[in-house]
Amino acid sequence: MSTIESILKETRSFPPSDDFRHKAAVSGMDAYNALCEQADDQYLSFWGDLGRELITRKKPFSRVLDDSNAPFFKWFDDGVLNVSYNCIDRHLPVNANKIAIIFEADDGEVTRVTYSELHRRVCQFANGLKSPGVTKGDRVVIYMPMVIEAIVAMQACARIGAIHSVVFGGFSAGAVKDRIEDAGAKVVITANEGLRGGKTVALKATVDEALTLEGTASIEHVVVYQRTNGGAARTEGRDVWWHKLIEGQSEQCEPEWVNAEDPLFILYTSGSTGKPKGIQHSSVSYLLGALNSFRWAFDYKPNDVYWCTADVGWITGHSYICYGPLGMGATQVIFEGVPTYPDATRFWRMIEQHKVTIFYTAPTAIRSLIKLGSDLPKQFDLSSLRLLGTVGEPINPEAWMWYYEVVGGGRCPIVDTGGKPKPAPP
Repeated sequence: MSTIESILKETRSFPPSDDFRHKAAVSGMDAYNALCEQADDQYLSFWGDLGRELITRKKPFSRVLDDSNAPFFKWFDDGVLNVSYNCIDRHLPVNANKIAIIFEADDGEVTRVTYSELHRRVCQFANGLKSPGVTKGDRVVIYMPMVIEAIVAMQACARIGAIHSVVFGGFSAGAVKDRIEDAGAKVVITANEGLRGGKTVALKATVDEALTLEGTASIEHVVVYQRTNGGAARTEGRDVWWHKLIEGQSEQCEPEWVNAEDPLFILYTSGSTGKPKGIQHSSVSYLLGALNSFRWAFDYKPNDVYWCTADVGWITGHSYICYGPLGMGATQVIFEGVPTYPDATRFWRMIEQHKVTIFYTAPTAIRSLIKLGSDLPKQFDLSSLRLLGTVGEPINPEAWMWYYEVVGGGRCPIVDTGGKPKPAPP
């Protein structure tokens, strides 16, 4: 084995500029090593201080860690909070009119939503979910396209203390059924159809098929967002249109204040190597990890325009679309389509149009774009970019260099998160 060379082995180094490093949230390796040393030597105070700094609570915690019943550790367990409040409400006094989401639809239509507007949408939908009896601790499956309403649904569940389980919109009826069955879900939130690359995706029909399968009897209601003009079969007494559910609902919804250790969501593995395995994430420790890694790994600044191209069905989409950016009060781009529709310049055109400063995508996407030619990014003004990121499988050196030189112009540091961002400097 010692004679086998890895094609990922790389020794070249590309340090960020002095100006970038001096302004960074973690300003170079000395600062990073100091954080590591502090975390090692003062573990409880390190995380306790971060928890107090980054999270707003209804009731402050008095204990950082309860390890008396290891390995069932409890973090900040006597604190009380609401995750949706931390992602939306606390920004309203100063940043109510700041853009929270720039949504670009598959057909190119752009919608901008402020934090105030997002608060109104989340509250109305949260109140709507209460009407069919969704309460704290109930499980809700979300099977949606990459639209603003997917974020609204996740935040609304968090607001009322329901536990969401998002299923990637490309999964089959069997996959939806498995997750409903394992979670014991009470409600499914979906859309009549999704749009992707100029084609429609029959989401509601897939849910209907899933609900014919054994193991889905726990479902009482299906909420359907009308994304397209296409129809959707309707089961009387079970199915309700999204717009009907929120009709007449109050634009205010008091958050359900939950214990720090109460569950926020369940997310399942793809199941490609066997039965899907679900992981339950608790409220405060998950939120703290998402917030802190977002600001450190992506060097977030209040004037950034951030774009993560992942789907909310994956953990990357949970942490770095729904919770991390919104929790830090960021402006972010959400994209419904694919990078090659209507042509292969879509990503570069969007970066130019929306003045994206932080761009975060997958090595697979980068490699596919390389094949389409280096001349395409050069047709657009990408000078707004200041930081690039990759997520998923490890990125190979050839793709990294293309990303660095062609997309980033040789000036943007690359955060290679490899599936899970770490609090390391750019």
